[in-house]
Amino acid sequence: MPERIVIRRENPDQPEVVALLAELDSYLESLYPPEANHILDLQALLGADVDFFVARDGEQAVATGALRRRAGGSDTGGVPYGEVKRMYVAPAWRGQRIAAQVLAVMEVALRAQGYGLALLETGRHQAEAVKLYERCGYTPRAPFGGYPGNGLSAFYGKAL
Repeated sequence: MPERIVIRRENPDQPEVVALLAELDSYLESLYPPEANHILDLQALLGADVDFFVARDGEQAVATGALRRRAGGSDTGGVPYGEVKRMYVAPAWRGQRIAAQVLAVMEVALRAQGYGLALLETGRHQAEAVKLYERCGYTPRAPFGGYPGNGLSAFYGKAL
């Protein structure tokens, strides 16, 4: 990752961040039908149960990621978890391992809050995302959190 990149918690309602989220939404809409896109909208990202992270090169927002803290259910053996959401790197910034760094920062934040489990849902057509998560130690798992097993989603988890 370039040394000039800084990753920190920020509000997602900043214009340049909203633009990145709109790029992500457009990309996902090109791959999946609406019912298969499990997107947290801006209002949800502003919720008290979400930590939102932005990677910046100086003032320029280049990547995002969010953590949604969740209570454990039967699909996690009652273990509370952090759900990884809204991971996105602007196309011009890809290939520099920025997403892996955002993910690492979010995992540190989860551990600091007492969470020992990170889970995520991603689309099967997003080969780059699947490779990222697997490279970062996430392993395939069953659906969780009410997500349907629709054949379009891939589910991953990692003990922290």
